[in-house]
Amino acid sequence: QVQLVESGGGLVQAGGSLRLSCGASGRAFSSYIRGWFRQAPGKEREFVATITYGGGTTLYADSVKGRFTISRDNAKNTVYLQMNSLKPEDTAVYYCAAGGMFGVEPRLYDYWGQGTQVTVSS
Repeated sequence: QVQLVESGGGLVQAGGSLRLSCGASGRAFSSYIRGWFRQAPGKEREFVATITYGGGTTLYADSVKGRFTISRDNAKNTVYLQMNSLKPEDTAVYYCAAGGMFGVEPRLYDYWGQGTQVTVSS
């Protein structure tokens, strides 16, 4: 059974920071593209960031560029999302994903975590 499990969400004031983690079990995920998406109430799931197998290439949504950093530790099958200078509009459920193709579309990712809530108060 393939599983992705997110952690690190919570409540933070605007301007604060959080670090999300996503561990993988069931398969060797070092060969997979890893990504983060988010979904706010009443909105569609949107791309946040993605990282290639070796971590050499990353891509960010314009809304988080310069504030969020995606990284990975393949030895631990874990991907991270460091979120700084958080804004109320970053409030959402954050999902990690894994797949075989690099891109921003959710359909490119085969495996998904259950999500972790991030709430930013003003």
